[in-house]
Amino acid sequence: MSADPSEMSFFSARIAVPSRLADAVTEAIAAAVFDGRLVPGDPLPSEGEIAREFGVSKPIAREALRQLSGAGLVHTQQGKVARVKALNGEPLERFYGFAVRSSLRRLREANEMRLVVEAGIARLAAQRQHPEGLKAMDDAVADMQRSLGDPDAFTAADIAFHHGLALATGNMMIRVQMEGLRSVQREVSELFSSRSNRTSADWAATVERHRAIYSAIEAGDQDRAEAMIARHYEAADIASLEVASGPAERGGQ
Repeated sequence: MSADPSEMSFFSARIAVPSRLADAVTEAIAAAVFDGRLVPGDPLPSEGEIAREFGVSKPIAREALRQLSGAGLVHTQQGKVARVKALNGEPLERFYGFAVRSSLRRLREANEMRLVVEAGIARLAAQRQHPEGLKAMDDAVADMQRSLGDPDAFTAADIAFHHGLALATGNMMIRVQMEGLRSVQREVSELFSSRSNRTSADWAATVERHRAIYSAIEAGDQDRAEAMIARHYEAADIASLEVASGPAERGGQ
């Protein structure tokens, strides 16, 4: 754990823009989290200490802590010191979750975004091949194979695979983005997995598409990795979700 925040200054000097004091304090503290001066579990200074550090009022310090909490960077609780949270995609996941459950149109848009994002991620994963990600993908394919016919377990393995894809890049920002997209992936995977007309061959084909993505990344073949991602999304054309859930049930277009 890093040093006690009360014993040293983690942040930059006085704020120069009085019209956006809370935002500026928030950004300074967030910078300390992102560059590692504050790590998960570290306590933040009290509101009074933050106010003195930046030369602002306690209400401004309180608002900065509220913003940090809303961004998922710190955990605050009445009567307890605020603490730094591990960086993850939870805030994004909530946002995307609300969006994809609001209408079929937003679900299609979100899945289209996933294709664009994951095509680039697959290329970088094939280039860098971070061992943690490769193992996570390999394990996830095995879990998918074992869970054929079990929608909940299959969905969990599917999500783990794409998280492994992000881990294989060794890029923290990509990992957070992929975690944020879990709600989109969960919605799509659950709908496809629960379709009454899904055959055992459909399940097996989905596993093989994931295996092909993993194989391309393991081989370091960037072009093939991108092509396999495109093939996967073509096979899982989001338009077919209209069969699984009618527009009236999903808020229309």
